[in-house]
Amino acid sequence: MKVIIIGAGWSGCAAAITAKKAGAEVVLFEKTDMILGLGNVGGIMRNNGRFTAAEELIAMGAGDLINITDENSRHSNIEFPGHKHAWLYDVNKIEPVVKKYLEKIGIELRLTERVSDIEKDGSKILGIYLSDGTLIKGDVFVETTGSTGPMGNCLRYGNGCSMCILRCPAFGPRVSLSARAGVEDLQGEREDDVYGAFSGSCKLAKESLSDELVKELNENGVAILKVPPEDINIDKLKSKVCQQYALKEFAENVILLDTGNAKLMTTYYPLEKLRKIHGLENARYVDPYAGGKGNSIRYLSVSPRTDDMKVKGIDNLFVGGEKSGLFVGHTEAICTGSLAGYNAVRYALGMPMLILPRSTAIGDIISYANYKLTTKEGRRNRYTFAGAEYFKRMIDSGLYTIDKEEIKLRISKLNLNNIMNEALI
Repeated sequence: MKVIIIGAGWSGCAAAITAKKAGAEVVLFEKTDMILGLGNVGGIMRNNGRFTAAEELIAMGAGDLINITDENSRHSNIEFPGHKHAWLYDVNKIEPVVKKYLEKIGIELRLTERVSDIEKDGSKILGIYLSDGTLIKGDVFVETTGSTGPMGNCLRYGNGCSMCILRCPAFGPRVSLSARAGVEDLQGEREDDVYGAFSGSCKLAKESLSDELVKELNENGVAILKVPPEDINIDKLKSKVCQQYALKEFAENVILLDTGNAKLMTTYYPLEKLRKIHGLENARYVDPYAGGKGNSIRYLSVSPRTDDMKVKGIDNLFVGGEKSGLFVGHTEAICTGSLAGYNAVRYALGMPMLILPRSTAIGDIISYANYKLTTKEGRRNRYTFAGAEYFKRMIDSGLYTIDKEEIKLRISKLNLNNIMNEALI
């Protein structure tokens, strides 16, 4: 059985791992020369409800990537406005570690090979076409291409191409394979009928910061600097994809996190204004390159799906990550990707799909975000374990906890213990 996964961000890597552990031959395609995508510039794990979700993944046997980020964290259990017990992995070290792990467990990884189209018979995909015209056939497919790009999205809905981590000009545009299969994509809005949302953070080279500020970041993991009153822009918060960081504290302060680089918690910040702040007089952006004026645009390509992560209208196509909903974050990508990869194998074996119960945080967010996507109001919101609307729901429903034994017991009572770590073939 051959499972083909397109897109090697956190979600694609997670899907590859669960499909491989279930017993399939797995081929993972990535158009750039690095895996992890936005994971190469993100770095935040376990903050707020993401702790609960991470422990659920571990209990269900899909904690491989959580363990890797834990092992490569620069800081653990730090706090910043609106967020508790966050872990910050090192974005400069994580990609080779994950890549070696995928290769170690026998996943075939094909880099700099862009998938551009599909071959289909009725409601079933037969294979994928690479940009050079090569046809690769498979039994079941998982699309985790994200929702950012192609470059035209950033030109049309943002402030121009910012040359972000996806590097569309260098490696070619991202293609929606579900759309190529005839399924119309859904789109997130940032206001009524205004599409797209800016990525929520930038990266500054730590070497360009003052010695005093670098010392504070290295020791504490976080630094909070006051924005001059004349430069405070509350309205800019509306454009953020990461609504869990759309708090007034993020407009009134420059919040920096130590992820190897200095993670600047804002969509963009004019460079000359940034350099007015003490410690940032020589600051330089490393991602996106145009962080002084804009960022990448997301949520313009979400596939309609069922709660087992299968695309509606296509028999053998599953989705994960931002391709599967208006989700924000690495943990959310790993959760949805893990289920997509696992169910891809179950589908190919003729087994019933696994739908995670809503008594789990992962099952609940997958179902809740799917329902909200059908409403106009819901398409203006984003869904994350870390804050905003969904984290409040977690708290109100009693799903949020940092008690590891309680989470293990929850999963065990549902007979889901280690379920994604067992071979099906």
